[in-house]
Amino acid sequence: MGLLIEGQWHDQWYDTKESNGAFVRESAQLRHWVTANGDAGPTGNSGFKAESGRYHLFVSLACPWAHRTLIFRQLKGLTEHIGVSVVAPDMLAQGWTFDQEGGSSGDALFESRNMHEIYTRNQPNYSGRVTVPVLWDTHTNAIVSNESADIIRMFNGAFNELTGNTLDFYPSALQADIDALNERVYHNVNNGVYKAGFATQQAPYEEAVMALFDCLDELDARLATQRFLIADQAGNSHLTEADWRLFTTLIRFDPVYVGHFKCNLKRIVDYPHLAAYVRDLYQMPGIAETVDFYHIKRHYYASHGTINPTGIVPVGPELALTNPHQRTDLR
Repeated sequence: MGLLIEGQWHDQWYDTKESNGAFVRESAQLRHWVTANGDAGPTGNSGFKAESGRYHLFVSLACPWAHRTLIFRQLKGLTEHIGVSVVAPDMLAQGWTFDQEGGSSGDALFESRNMHEIYTRNQPNYSGRVTVPVLWDTHTNAIVSNESADIIRMFNGAFNELTGNTLDFYPSALQADIDALNERVYHNVNNGVYKAGFATQQAPYEEAVMALFDCLDELDARLATQRFLIADQAGNSHLTEADWRLFTTLIRFDPVYVGHFKCNLKRIVDYPHLAAYVRDLYQMPGIAETVDFYHIKRHYYASHGTINPTGIVPVGPELALTNPHQRTDLR
């Protein structure tokens, strides 16, 4: 995982010395919004109108943050309107690449060799980590956003008039509850596994792991009595973005985070309600095709030489994701 400094690529791993061994994630810098009429969104500039064929998504099938955007592209009927380029799973000296022999689809727009070229095409002197997902605007030849949380909200609402798909995973009546849970899950679960896995001292590792499993315990208890994470005042739960944001971490947990990131107090399969919940979400139409365990396992185990220097990718575990989940009777 390298970065750009004034437009120049550097193969440089995270430096945890100044943070006493703790991993600190860099915030996304590019945060404009696609809106139905092209007006400015909550951040950034105006001019990005929802139009078919205008936008292109750069993703990794391994990355949980990018996975969110693929799920929303699928659920919101945007597969015919927003193109996708997939990077290769190995992230080595040049970071994310478009190596087609290594598993990339190739860069459908510019035939770039590396993802960092997309960033410098947008801003020649860019400084920062080169991450996915990236939403690109082909009209202005610019990056709209590299923040997955924003991109899924754009996909949720901006293109509704174009597609006629009115599914709403961020309904106004539940937004405060969704935001509050997202905040807790992000710090302790989504980013929590990385804080454990990329820690370079014992204390921050243990702090991250304990917070992670405290949160998983709470989520498992919540899901004992309701099908989805967020419930309305009448006690009926609703499928929202909070579920999909959690799902992309949980689906990677047993194959990767338990062993590779040392998050091994429990597996997800050891949580009866979380395990059934993952099966429930996985079996929803269109979701299984967004999950690629080859890319997932290959990326983590082959790319993080400081954690797994041999690059050996484990064969297991066996996952029973198509087994009955028996959650449809829950409210």
